[in-house]
Amino acid sequence: MAIDSAVGDNFLTTKVSEIANWARKNSLWPLPFGTACCAIEYMSVVSAHYDVARFGAEVVRFSPRQSDLLMVMGTITDKMGPVLKRIYEQMPDPKWVLCMCACATSGGFYRAYHVMQGIDEIIPVDVYVPGCPPSPEGLIYGILQLKERVMREKGKHGGAKEKPTTTAEEEHAHAGAA
Repeated sequence: MAIDSAVGDNFLTTKVSEIANWARKNSLWPLPFGTACCAIEYMSVVSAHYDVARFGAEVVRFSPRQSDLLMVMGTITDKMGPVLKRIYEQMPDPKWVLCMCACATSGGFYRAYHVMQGIDEIIPVDVYVPGCPPSPEGLIYGILQLKERVMREKGKHGGAKEKPTTTAEEEHAHAGAA
């Protein structure tokens, strides 16, 4: 069977970057970083009832080197911050971050010195999913928003823009002002 007879008069023209973004959009490999009740909500999304596989995000990887989507779920303390940052840095480009729940987004109801008031203090976040805990439908909507963002990137390496690094003196001055 020749290619001409299989294709016929139909053909497709596009750019390589658009094909790559389409493939990335439809094959997200998440790494769940779950520390609290939101991780249980994520487990329900992966189950058969909600079936996140239809969005191409069912291949859960527990190695940062094999994933392109970091899903942060739950309370992040200051001691966990460097671990989370290292996991993010070990992920290959392009990479994206989905921040799920009130605790990871803003510290939640933990207004204490040891709880990070949002993971965007240490890593860039692409999509926020609000709620305590967020509903499975909300998480699926967040994944769909991330898929749209991946398609808009037009061949760029993914991820939100990182904050510029500050020196120790600037951090000390900022801490003294608070």
